[in-house]
Amino acid sequence: MKKVHYLAILLLFTTISGVSAQNKNKAIAKPNIIFILADDLGTGDVSCYGSDNNKTPVIDKLAKEGIRFQHAYTAPLCGPSRSRILTGRYAFRTGAVNQDRVGQIKPEDEVMIPTVLKTAGYTSALVGKWNQLGLTPKDFGFDDYITFKGSGVYWANEKKKASYTENGKEKPLNSGVYMPDLLHDHLVDFLTSNKEKPFFLYYSMVHVHSLIQRTPDSKPGSDLYADNIAYMDKLVGKLLTTLDDLKLRENTLIVFMGDNGTATKYAPRATIGGKVLSGQKGSMLEGGSLVPTIANWPGVVPSGKVNADLIDSSDLLPTFAELTGAPLPTKNVLDGRSFLPQLLGKKGKPKEYIFMELGNKWYVRNAKWKLTREGELFDMSNAPFEEKLVTNYANDAVANAAQTRLKAVLKELAPEKGILDDADGSGRHASNVNKKKGSKEDKDMD
Repeated sequence: MKKVHYLAILLLFTTISGVSAQNKNKAIAKPNIIFILADDLGTGDVSCYGSDNNKTPVIDKLAKEGIRFQHAYTAPLCGPSRSRILTGRYAFRTGAVNQDRVGQIKPEDEVMIPTVLKTAGYTSALVGKWNQLGLTPKDFGFDDYITFKGSGVYWANEKKKASYTENGKEKPLNSGVYMPDLLHDHLVDFLTSNKEKPFFLYYSMVHVHSLIQRTPDSKPGSDLYADNIAYMDKLVGKLLTTLDDLKLRENTLIVFMGDNGTATKYAPRATIGGKVLSGQKGSMLEGGSLVPTIANWPGVVPSGKVNADLIDSSDLLPTFAELTGAPLPTKNVLDGRSFLPQLLGKKGKPKEYIFMELGNKWYVRNAKWKLTREGELFDMSNAPFEEKLVTNYANDAVANAAQTRLKAVLKELAPEKGILDDADGSGRHASNVNKKKGSKEDKDMD
């Protein structure tokens, strides 16, 4: 980190956020960053967001002792979401408009978070899901990785083989070994080996992505979906214990986020206050892209805060870059905006709108209104439970002004001039679209 920028970051921590003298030493060292991405975990799946049917005490504690974002969004499907997170760019720029195109992204074309942070002296690891992005994590800047093919492949036996890839070597999953536990053990090894240097850890958890399987804690006849959410929460707790044991917790920013909304099959149970959210994974409704997002860093990120600003997953790259002093990549247009000030409890410069797209659909949304590619205007006052189509906005001054404003945003972005969907428009893998069309289980396999 350049000396001038280093001092600027220190000043930011100590003066803007009011970090106490006791905590100044924590701000001096380059902070570690752990980004946890939970596959198919929607807002209605997390109890601190009001979930009726799930308990996530560890994640709830992270929120209670940190910041919980109420209006955080990402692309509504796994691959496009991951591309947006790692590049800080919209899909019409990267080509990540559908699952298959995500795998065509090349490192010579797109710069991802680990490459950006490497310029500031960070080592990085990917633990968990990767397969939709193609090539290997190392090709995109990760120094260490362990991943596996597919989802729901968590147990092996004599009839069903499973494998994983650890730093380029494919290895068989032994019978009786639970894949998420094996991945977590690798994570602990990475933290232990790199505790003396700044690191970025991308922990891509996959428990509630179909197919839902038993966990080591499941009992005969138990609710496997609830079991998997509980086990994911348990592993987050084990991670926190490891950070405490290694004396890393006080200098580590943790960001926890869902990668899209709840999967189609399970969306009816992901209720909040008895209400079903509008939309789910893969849809362009609110429940497709609104995701749980929590930030926690003892003594630096204020505790017990709920933030209502609009943020989206493209904001992660510039936020992490500003935090670490890493220069932003300049070869491509970046769409994200740093929300570091908000992490420090200050106003910052909140976004006025967020832009979402998948397949051949897109929309732009501000705090109250949403305008789609087709020109439909929705009143989002009762989101995430209701999206009210406004048909007479020309006669409503407020609605008309919102439509004019959002239309101008879409005109400036001009997604229609970028890379467009060349498949069926749904954003899903062609192989899954062709299998048993209409099956909820097949849709959830994306």
